[in-house]
Amino acid sequence: MTTSDGVRLSYTDEGAGRPVVMIHGWTFSGRFFDGVASELARGHRVIRLDLRGHGRSESPDHGYRMSRLSADLHELLEALDLREATLIGWSLGCPIIWGLLESFGSARVAQAVYIDQTPAQYRTADWPWAHAQCWDDAALAGLQAAIAADPAGQDREQVPTILQREPTERERELFLAEMGRCRPEVRNAVMQNHTRLDWRDVIPHLSVPALVCVARRNVVFDWRGPHWVAEHLPDARERIFEDSRHALFLDEPQAFVETVREFLAEADR
Repeated sequence: MTTSDGVRLSYTDEGAGRPVVMIHGWTFSGRFFDGVASELARGHRVIRLDLRGHGRSESPDHGYRMSRLSADLHELLEALDLREATLIGWSLGCPIIWGLLESFGSARVAQAVYIDQTPAQYRTADWPWAHAQCWDDAALAGLQAAIAADPAGQDREQVPTILQREPTERERELFLAEMGRCRPEVRNAVMQNHTRLDWRDVIPHLSVPALVCVARRNVVFDWRGPHWVAEHLPDARERIFEDSRHALFLDEPQAFVETVREFLAEADR
């Protein structure tokens, strides 16, 4: 599809039934959902979007703000005329959904699944559960410098932070290849905008039924940040994955699929 500002976005589309749209995290792609997406496609139409600058989508020199990424998702729903969709966001994918609901409403959305994202990444007087690498502007500048100098090295360091278990060699090769598609300029632009935002004023006003998945062994940020999201959404239930880090659907795929299927069944009735 082509966005309103002329950027071609790539997505996969498999299965049939009520639509499920999956949105990946920072530097990643829809390929990270390979295993669980195929399972969910048994009974649903599963669409995996590659964000602009990520995966196989076009990588322009503009539009790496959360507001534009949310607009991209909104335009995908419209372009495919998706109705009663369940949106599944992982990490960065969560605020993309929050931004869509805040700016465009929930007319096309029946449910949302939020996978392991804190509402605020910077440490403040009233928020101790900061991001492990981006807790203030100085830390962000250091991360951006490291990404610009050695993006591949940053990718190798990032893989063990998202997985509790050891990835297979095939998984590691796939993850690094997909992350390598995301240019350093894109990574830094997205993170600069994303990490400074605080969604705590928005989340209590999002009334779409939600499932919040929380990784107890998270080392990207404290698990109590995503837990706050579950506590403050008006219509949410929480599932804590005890043996997972940030990519909990990779650490505990069967439990994740079963939990999401149960949630999907409520809107399928």
